[in-house]
Amino acid sequence: MKVDILASGSGGNVIAVRSSGNTILVDVGIAKTKIEKRLLEVGIRPDSIDAILITHAHSDHVKGLPLANKYQIPVFASEGEWKSIKGVNEELQHIIVGNMLVSDFDVTPFKVHHDAFQPLGYGIVDKVGDKVSICLDTGKVDSEMIETMKYSNFFVIESNHEPAMLEHSNYPNSVKARILSDIGHLSNKQTAESLSKLVKGIGERKGFTLPTYPAATTCRSWQS
Repeated sequence: MKVDILASGSGGNVIAVRSSGNTILVDVGIAKTKIEKRLLEVGIRPDSIDAILITHAHSDHVKGLPLANKYQIPVFASEGEWKSIKGVNEELQHIIVGNMLVSDFDVTPFKVHHDAFQPLGYGIVDKVGDKVSICLDTGKVDSEMIETMKYSNFFVIESNHEPAMLEHSNYPNSVKARILSDIGHLSNKQTAESLSKLVKGIGERKGFTLPTYPAATTCRSWQS
């Protein structure tokens, strides 16, 4: 399994997961042309994408969905998030109702806590048993989330802010309150506490965090 972080942060999120010739994307939050360019930079042809999984319908996670229509890529999202997703051809729309097989990946969706209709995280396992857990925007990590994410080889989990720095920032109080809420974003401490429950030294090849605010838009890769 190989995991490529093609974009992360408030400017947009795109993650590519590939194994044995199969590739899926989790979120497409930057412009279609930028996604195409970044895919090619890591050796992925845009017309080879098997599916797109959406965590939630905020613009920094769905901006690049025209990619799906161009290359006829199936798009999977929760029923609640389809209320806000527009412009995807009807035949490409798939509602997530539980565990599913997407290409050659076993995908387990799990509930996260964010101010969207029905946001999700994903545990993704390839056919040789390698697993990546992806938990982006969430205000807290509960026991059910930990249970789904444990025993992963890779973790992609947001590490959003330092509360003291946020408090002294220039953001409006309403934005600060949203970020700090249980349906906002994880603090660095919350992320560290979650990883301490997940990374047990039992075969994880890489535990890593994904900053999302302020933006960190880099292209990083991890491979098992």
